[in-house]
Amino acid sequence: MAEAIGHTPLVELERITADIDGRIFAKLEYLNPGFSKKDRAAFSIIEAAEKSAALAPGQTVLELTSGNMGTGLAIVCSVRGYPFVAVMSKGNSEERARMMRALGAEVVLIDQCPGSSPGEVSGDDLKLVEEAARRLTRERDAFRADQFELSGNQLAHYNGTAPEIWQQSSGSITAFCDFVGSAGTFAGCSRYFKERNAAVQCFVVEPGQAAALSGQDVTDPHHPIQGGGYAMSQLTQLRDVIPDGYVRVASSAAIACTRDLAKKEGIFAGYSSGANLAAALQLLNGRLAGATIAIVICDSGLKYLSTDLWE
Repeated sequence: MAEAIGHTPLVELERITADIDGRIFAKLEYLNPGFSKKDRAAFSIIEAAEKSAALAPGQTVLELTSGNMGTGLAIVCSVRGYPFVAVMSKGNSEERARMMRALGAEVVLIDQCPGSSPGEVSGDDLKLVEEAARRLTRERDAFRADQFELSGNQLAHYNGTAPEIWQQSSGSITAFCDFVGSAGTFAGCSRYFKERNAAVQCFVVEPGQAAALSGQDVTDPHHPIQGGGYAMSQLTQLRDVIPDGYVRVASSAAIACTRDLAKKEGIFAGYSSGANLAAALQLLNGRLAGATIAIVICDSGLKYLSTDLWE
């Protein structure tokens, strides 16, 4: 099953861009076995840990997750023979916890901060999950599959996602934008694209009210785009990567674009995919008119059936 990860289709969003000067190619990462791009990072991190002997046979693997990384790790660990513990905020949709449990994971749910809303995980909520993950790692003598720190995260996209996009598009990509969580996808893809063509412009996508990476004041850290936009001003995966710019996306635009992906293109995706599309449309309607932009369809809309995304 681990060998089924990757080699996902790339499709052009011809209907959505019918009246726009430019093209958008969407990498359908929701067609991975765990229904998200995080399957790649999970496999890459576990494989690297096995090769370096950082992970012992039968040792428990543990990681904090919004649900997607945890699902990927649950799949990889189940076929490789490792117990897996996922630590997740209660603010994430319940479907994610149910799926991880079905795949054999132990799921530890962490209460949100006072004032937080279900379905909206803030940076403060993530801090509580991180504290719990560190404590449980010590208590369980576990291997921490740290997607924020370990290089296997961005290498999964440098060695897999980006080369696939480049080959599938015949090297026609002139820009790339990605909603940032751990930043592994953005870092790995932007590094690869710029090595192939230094003129390719790569943009970090952030929530409009919580654009800390671009140096903006965080006026509201709460938003429905699960798995990222935690209003963190620094990320390890971005340490050696310089974005060409930042695109701020309103929650309403992310939701509208997620629904358009389903209705107009037949792509049933989640909030962050809509945020990526909204950012690409901003760029085509502004400074990058006429460009060919690649985006990632990060995960499946099936993981959001309990939210108001599809009401």
